[in-house]
Amino acid sequence: MTDKPPAKTGADKTMTREERLAAALRENLRRRKAQSREREDAAEAPAGEPAGGTE
Repeated sequence: MTDKPPAKTGADKTMTREERLAAALRENLRRRKAQSREREDAAEAPAGEPAGGTE
C-alpha cells in the first residue's frame, strides 16, 4: 500500500485562507494596541518637555 497525502480540496484552501486572514487580524490588533500605548505614554509626558521630538 502506498501512503499518499490527501489531495487539497476547496475546503482545505479556504481554511488556509481563513487562517491567513485570522493571523493578519491578530497582527493588526497587536500593532494598533502598541500604537495606542505609545500615544498614551506620549500624552503622559511632562508638560515642559515635547512629547515627540525637539523644539
